[in-house]
Amino acid sequence: MEKRTFIKLSSVLVTGTAFSPMIRFMQDNKLKNWAGNYTYSTNRLHHPASVAEVQQLVKDLRKVKVLGTRHCFNPIADSTENLVSLQQLQQITALDKNARTVTVEAGVNYGQLCPYLQEQGRALHNLASLPHISVAGACATATHGSGNRNGNLGTVVSALEMVTAKGDLVTLSREKDGDLFNGAIVHLGGLGVVTKVTLDIQPAFLVRQDLYEGLPLAQLANHFEDIFSAGYSVSLFTDWQNGVFNQVWLKRRVEAGSTADLPQDFFGATPATRPLHPIAALSAENCTEQMGVPGPWHERLPHFRMNFTPSSGEELQSEYFVPRDKGFAALQAIDGLRDHIAPHLFISEIRTIDADQQWMSPCYQQPGMAIHFTWKQDWPAVGKVLPRIEAALAPFDVRPHWGKLFTIPPGRLAALYKRLPDFRQLLQDYDPEGKFRNAFLDTHIFNT
Repeated sequence: MEKRTFIKLSSVLVTGTAFSPMIRFMQDNKLKNWAGNYTYSTNRLHHPASVAEVQQLVKDLRKVKVLGTRHCFNPIADSTENLVSLQQLQQITALDKNARTVTVEAGVNYGQLCPYLQEQGRALHNLASLPHISVAGACATATHGSGNRNGNLGTVVSALEMVTAKGDLVTLSREKDGDLFNGAIVHLGGLGVVTKVTLDIQPAFLVRQDLYEGLPLAQLANHFEDIFSAGYSVSLFTDWQNGVFNQVWLKRRVEAGSTADLPQDFFGATPATRPLHPIAALSAENCTEQMGVPGPWHERLPHFRMNFTPSSGEELQSEYFVPRDKGFAALQAIDGLRDHIAPHLFISEIRTIDADQQWMSPCYQQPGMAIHFTWKQDWPAVGKVLPRIEAALAPFDVRPHWGKLFTIPPGRLAALYKRLPDFRQLLQDYDPEGKFRNAFLDTHIFNT
């Protein structure tokens, strides 16, 4: 067994000067999320420097919630009493090449972990659009990338170390805890304070990224699976203005030395002749390299580079999941709302995700398709559009991303998540006094 122990990561060195989160997080002396659309209910933010300090904090505090990299757009991580940042816990504590696992502390983000894994000749199975997000926070909310055969980021979690409501340090694992572990991965911040995450890894691989422009929506009627299986990871971008996907991003695994070109026609779409940002009017400087140039997995699977701020952050985000076999019908339903959606939208992204066994995952036991919306920061307008979208997608048993904006009633969510009663009991078993509960959990998990 080969292990590397206690490798300290510096967020300043890794992220570079272009990404300065604290400037964005503090506005008018109030603590805010990454986008600035949500103001937390308290400025009482604790910064423990060790797991022992986390344990003591949990013992001493009546109520507490953990803040990750603050990329959630709703109150899921809010507290009226105490918030905890784990940004000082940034060590890679073990790399086991024989077991094919890596263990990281909860303050580590993907932009820090991935270059280290690449240096060791190892990789993760997939990444989200942004590498800036924390590993622990992404897994807790079922955050995902794209690819018919790629599950969400939490599907490679094999163990969690966490501090429970009593301040005890416990470890849950896939091997030891079986199906209960499936309930613990997407825990929505309600199970305890996760301090370490162990992930499955694989040999490093190369990816090339090719873009096409102008894919007609109608092509998905007969070629839905062909399109979404054309790459290891496939994303479709649209502004919902004219029944066309503005861009197709194909990310394909390649062997070293491979120079195979893609066809000049992709179901009616044509190859891009220059690098593109998903919002075509913006510079592609912040985006990962395109034009078919092979590169390491972690420099192609995200859409944005780690050492650049992906956008101004002045936006709102929503995302909805439907069963993949209903994907085209769901897209048609959204296209019927284009006049309501387009005026308030920056861009929309369509991705597919494989099924998993995580109780509170939107893809629990069914392959999914996700429809993501990046909105202009105008909540009064967006707040009127979301119920229309949710009503249009209701026939497809639509489920929202837990960390983004939605208005689906709690009762409806309860009907969609058949393991929700089990999850509620799991939270009560580990946190009987509700130390980690907040208004979000009370509304969407316990008030059903």
